[in-house]
Amino acid sequence: MMRYLPDAPAGIMEFLFIQLMLWGKEQGYQYFNSGMAPLSGLEKHPLAPMWHKIGNTIFKYGDNFYNFEGLRAYKEKFDPVWEPKYLAAPAFSIPTVLLGVTRLIAGSAGQALEKSDIETMEPYGKDESCSEPSSPPLSDI
Repeated sequence: MMRYLPDAPAGIMEFLFIQLMLWGKEQGYQYFNSGMAPLSGLEKHPLAPMWHKIGNTIFKYGDNFYNFEGLRAYKEKFDPVWEPKYLAAPAFSIPTVLLGVTRLIAGSAGQALEKSDIETMEPYGKDESCSEPSSPPLSDI
């Protein structure tokens, strides 16, 4: 989870991520996983499953709950290789499971329903083909 104060220097988070990747490369790590971008990469066509349509709507208009698009756009800056992740559950339990996942991401049910004014990541472009990035091999840095 990334948090910074509004008066932090521009680009501070990018600087920290790059330094972390360079440190990992020195330590012998080959890849850097920046985590998931929830609800990105769902199918977008008339025959898409209903859950995909709901998820896409939340992804596009859910900024009051979580900065879904901003998170995806932020991670795109590092030119990641997106890898899909799946959640399997009985159909009747999906809302409960998704709420649980949201609680894990946000930290609590209350935080899941509050928009953070600190999450101010600006979009840099999107590719909704998958949901979790891993950066190119650290040897490419």
